[in-house]
Amino acid sequence: MEQPTAVPPESVTWRLHIDRSMWVAGVRGLMLQALHPVAMQGVWQRSDFMDDPTGRLLRTADFVAATTYGSPREAEELGARVRAVHRRLRFTDPATGARHRVDEPDLLLWVHCAEVVSYLEVVARAGARLGPDGADRYFAEQARTAAHVGLDPASVPASAAQMRAYLASVRPRLRAGEQARQAVRFLLWPEVPRRMRALAPFKPLWLPVGALSYYTLPGWARREYGVLPEPPGTQAAATASLRALRAGLHALPDEVYNRVFDEATVERARTARRRLEEAGYDVSRGFAGLRDPRTWPERAPRARSGPE
Repeated sequence: MEQPTAVPPESVTWRLHIDRSMWVAGVRGLMLQALHPVAMQGVWQRSDFMDDPTGRLLRTADFVAATTYGSPREAEELGARVRAVHRRLRFTDPATGARHRVDEPDLLLWVHCAEVVSYLEVVARAGARLGPDGADRYFAEQARTAAHVGLDPASVPASAAQMRAYLASVRPRLRAGEQARQAVRFLLWPEVPRRMRALAPFKPLWLPVGALSYYTLPGWARREYGVLPEPPGTQAAATASLRALRAGLHALPDEVYNRVFDEATVERARTARRRLEEAGYDVSRGFAGLRDPRTWPERAPRARSGPE
């Protein structure tokens, strides 16, 4: 029988990616990625990010969903589509005049690492318990998942120590150019896409997500940007606010929370529930706390996650 989901519910990846503080983590990842001048040019010239930031974020959420609780076939099919799009895209670095492919391994590696380190650091800081070896397990799991975007898993940091070494090696190349600062200001207060004008009155609710995404960046990254003030006590307040936001999001009923996702992402969750139930998992309490039915007969109390 085929494995029911792209990664098993017992994985650290599963616990992280179904956590609702991932919204902050995803935006933080975009802010971190923008500090790579060449990668930023690829986004600036070849992405619709500035025209449709919500669409970009939702597509990223769908990719995370497909490569977490989608079926192995869904994950590979979506990965193949992403790789095909990236193969066609080229851009020019104005600093050197050099032409680049979007799918150059060093650029893909930076984007991958900026994303997964943001997911881990933000969700853990928000209060998720990952265990003493959680970071190592997560990076090892994500090294395998990186194959979906065209990376050789052997070239991807697969432990916390390897990730620290990689980030230290790339740090001298990172800086906040004017376009990166524009991107961060935009993420703090994005335009509401025309197709979502009905949600415009709720735009102020985005402010805590954007601000927390910024304040959870590493100190050196915040100093590079210098976009928001940072009086004494800011980091303690950011941690408390992040935990409060996470608690509030997890308190939302699934039927309310799921409205922010595209229907395709919600449908992935529905079909995942059916596959897991057929494989013997008890899904009556939601996605959080699932264990292999062959080895873990007891079930954890329900903790809301999403989308389900």
